[in-house]
Amino acid sequence: MWADWTRRREGHAIALEQGEAARERCDFAVLASACCIVPMTAASTAQDQSLRFMLLYALAAAGGAAAYVPFLTILLPMRVTVLAGEAQLGWLAWLTFGGAVAASLSNILFGWLSDRTRNRRGWIVGGLIVSGSLLMGFMQAERLSTLLILLIAWQSGLNMMLAPLAAWAGDCVPDHQKGMLGGLLAFSPAAGALCGALVTLPGFADPSTRLAMVALLVCAMVLPAVLLGRPRPMPQLMLAGHAGPARPDPPRLTATHALTNRSIVRRMWGARLLVQIADTALFAFLYLWFLSIDPTMGDNRTARIFSVVLSAAIPLSMIVGRWSDTRDRPIQPLALAALGSMAGLLMMAQAPGLAQAIAGYAAFGLSAAVFLSLHSSQTLRVLPHPARRGRDLAVFNLTNTVPSLIMPWLTIALVPNFGFSALFLLLAGLLLAATLLLGTIPRLRRPLNAP
Repeated sequence: MWADWTRRREGHAIALEQGEAARERCDFAVLASACCIVPMTAASTAQDQSLRFMLLYALAAAGGAAAYVPFLTILLPMRVTVLAGEAQLGWLAWLTFGGAVAASLSNILFGWLSDRTRNRRGWIVGGLIVSGSLLMGFMQAERLSTLLILLIAWQSGLNMMLAPLAAWAGDCVPDHQKGMLGGLLAFSPAAGALCGALVTLPGFADPSTRLAMVALLVCAMVLPAVLLGRPRPMPQLMLAGHAGPARPDPPRLTATHALTNRSIVRRMWGARLLVQIADTALFAFLYLWFLSIDPTMGDNRTARIFSVVLSAAIPLSMIVGRWSDTRDRPIQPLALAALGSMAGLLMMAQAPGLAQAIAGYAAFGLSAAVFLSLHSSQTLRVLPHPARRGRDLAVFNLTNTVPSLIMPWLTIALVPNFGFSALFLLLAGLLLAATLLLGTIPRLRRPLNAP
């Protein structure tokens, strides 16, 4: 009897020790996940966001791109060509510069306001109305100063919509679905390109009607998410570090995480800036580059090439995004995409004719679209303060607008004297630097005792 009682007591003690060890492992997993060392998986306690909201949000983000892609890449350059003639490059440079300043400041302002008011959807609807209304005034502008004033006002209204729309994803989509979100965001540039191809069909619409069509298409794409999205609440995403129950972190782990996170944020910011400089150059001057190779290149053909390349990037981005979720490798696809973009620019710099030029642009466009869509979603993973998500994301998104302050003057300095090839070689060097920035980020592995 004594021996049986001893064995039962020893078994009870072992069970208690095992239970404590299991609780410690669970606590470490939660702590590590909160510190972004171990992302929560679908098998964990994290709740998935509904597929309906994810799809409607992707449609709204696509509407955001449709609001500016056809206008800034095709419709505005066409208007400048009509009004400015030989001075079109200078006019376009000034408009790009002024629009970028307005976009940068207004994106931060409205991101901050949506943080303070806790009303993302109200600002989205307000920006939708303002930007759509102002778009209709561009066909009446006859002077550079008028175009510039209208563009600044339109960019402000546009970013009243875009800044809270971007932050809304951070409020609603958990980290273990960020790769999926990035894949869905690949619809955005493709939708913008398809919209441009549609409104520039020969004989389909006159210039004023084209702008009205863009405004109506944007409304049809953005409003369903605002009115019908109904995302599942994700209160854990509004806590600093995505933490669960409030508890102090071990000092050494917290300091290490802060150091690592700051380094990753800096590298991701720098890499996106370099990729965006290249993307902005082609965004603004692709039409003129094609014309320099083949003077018969029409606006609709350019828009169709643009849309085909970005549409092809959608399935590729979704596959790569899903792979990054399941393999817990959010950075590696970004580095490879930057490398692919560099290869495309090298092809473009050496293109002897239109066919080779289109092939080079396809390689660049595919890789850049994958990079930008996945990078946008992974940025939401590393931003440290949910209560300031709108403002911080707007500051981070300066990488989208700062290149527009640089590229016009760089293009004017290089292209007239050395041609587009010199510009593409310079941009390829920047993308090599972006590849190195991302490729040298050490992988944060799961602890061995994590579940």
